Amino acid sequence: MAGAEGLAPGMTLADARALVPGLVVEATDAQGDARALAALADWCIRFTPWVALDGADALVLDVSGCARLFGGEAALLGRVVAALNRFGFTVRAALADTPAAAWAAARFARAAGPNDGGLPAGTTIVPPGGAEAMLGPLPVAALRLPADTVAGLERLGLRRVAAVAALPRAPLAARFGEAVGRRIDRALGREAEAIAPRRPVPAHLVRRVFTEPLIDHAGVAAATGGLIAELTDRLEAEGLGLRRLELALYRVDGRRRVAAVGTARATRDPVHIERLLAVKLEALELGFGVEALTLAAPVTEPLAPVQAVLAAGEIRADAGGLATLVDRLAQRLGPANVVRLAPRPSHTPERAVAAVPAMAPAAADGWRADVHRPLRLLTRPEPIEAVAMVPDAPPVQFRWRGRAHRVARAAGPERLAAEWWRAPRAETYDPNDWRDYYRVEDAAGARFWLYRHGPYSPGGKARWYLHGVFA
Repeated sequence: MAGAEGLAPGMTLADARALVPGLVVEATDAQGDARALAALADWCIRFTPWVALDGADALVLDVSGCARLFGGEAALLGRVVAALNRFGFTVRAALADTPAAAWAAARFARAAGPNDGGLPAGTTIVPPGGAEAMLGPLPVAALRLPADTVAGLERLGLRRVAAVAALPRAPLAARFGEAVGRRIDRALGREAEAIAPRRPVPAHLVRRVFTEPLIDHAGVAAATGGLIAELTDRLEAEGLGLRRLELALYRVDGRRRVAAVGTARATRDPVHIERLLAVKLEALELGFGVEALTLAAPVTEPLAPVQAVLAAGEIRADAGGLATLVDRLAQRLGPANVVRLAPRPSHTPERAVAAVPAMAPAAADGWRADVHRPLRLLTRPEPIEAVAMVPDAPPVQFRWRGRAHRVARAAGPERLAAEWWRAPRAETYDPNDWRDYYRVEDAAGARFWLYRHGPYSPGGKARWYLHGVFA
């Protein structure tokens, strides 16, 4: 051990090598250490969803109500320490009534040895109500005070927590501020200490921990089915349906894999949810096995029971069948590729239609029935060569994509001006920026939507564009 050789944090490299000439040194990687600690925090969610980072070298796990799932506090602490040791980390861990007491015990209290009453080596368990007795003989640094405060207390001969706790609060606060008293109160549970979890804690979460790792997708799928049934039962009891689902796999190598699915509308149909997750599970790597699963519904909505309709002796599916189809398509094609067209309040053709999620609520205005638009608009209007008898008349013939079309019938014009309120500055608005649209049909019966841009100018050439094709 480095401490046995006389090395200590903060020592210069020259002094350290004077004590240990063969010392091997490595450059620090603060960002890499932070990423590794964050990954460990995510992995520890298998034990409790309330996991927080504590500085650059520690984690805080709120295991209230979780110990019974792992066979008791000693068993839970042992599993955490054993797993981290397996990943190559040397760990000091403690379990206490308060975060401050656990912090002090992990760093300063005597840790259990290999033969100490069945407790995991390197751990300390403070019995309920035993924080004061545990803290008393510890150095004042166990209160997690600033270094200058610790040095000031030690200069006064106050080297143990018990000595500081016995002093009257008023003179102590006058000399060192209120931090000392507050730290003592937090360690003893007299003042609450908030823990900010690394990830938001979902209100609806279920978990499974396995005695033997699952090594194939079939086993994971079967266990996931049980979690889905448990989660949907809880949601039904609360009158909720899920809109997003996250399945987390905790592998024996310390890695965490997440499969997430979203739904077009709130649901708690276990068969439908299981089908959606099956697509994601196929792509997840199980490594050397999965030893825990968690299933969370971070986004939920109220979902009232729906009465099935009895028709012709059979139960007919409700309108949720469309949502089920949309969900399955979205998982295979991607949510951005399953859309529908909806009207948008604009008279400019390219702005009048928008692609929205397939199950988005219908617009209040709806589609206008008093306008005639082609079913297919070109991505951008394409220039054409057109011939008109007079400047303001529809064309008698035009050429598009190298092919000539003779116009047999025409209707229009429909004049559409530029939306002046969308111009970035008033001076950029052009009052002549308008279009005269015509619906024309050629001799072969094909129908087109084309327009002339801007007013006619003597000696100038009219600019014609084709914007769409009717069915």
